[in-house]
Amino acid sequence: MDITSALSDFSTQMSSTERNQTARQVSAFNNSMPREARAQQELGRDDFLKILLTQLQNQDPTEPMDDKEFIAQMAQFSSLEQMTNMAENFEQLANMLSGEQALATIGRTVEVADGDRSIEGVVTEVTRGDTPQVMVNGHYYDYANVVRVKE
Repeated sequence: MDITSALSDFSTQMSSTERNQTARQVSAFNNSMPREARAQQELGRDDFLKILLTQLQNQDPTEPMDDKEFIAQMAQFSSLEQMTNMAENFEQLANMLSGEQALATIGRTVEVADGDRSIEGVVTEVTRGDTPQVMVNGHYYDYANVVRVKE
């Protein structure tokens, strides 16, 4: 029995009042969680693979999983893997572009937001990496804080 049919069987055994009460409790619980905790509860590729392996290990040998269902789940896993790889590649590309933009500011006058004040000066040095930094007036600032670049 798969999870979908188990949940379907379970929900038919509950009265509409019990289902509504359960839905309210789940909603209240989810809303009480911080947004960061809710975001971390999304299933990733490792979670998906663990679920699939658990399903395979615990299936009834007299009624094995349907070939088409297994192929569909593997296709979903493959798609998830490809999307994860694409997201990682896009993040690397964005970091690379940000680094290149920071390099283009060397020798130029920039305006950098530093809290509630604004710093203006010539960029004399740039660091690369995930968070490029520019040196203005002898201090490093994140390139993301550069508000304006002047000729």
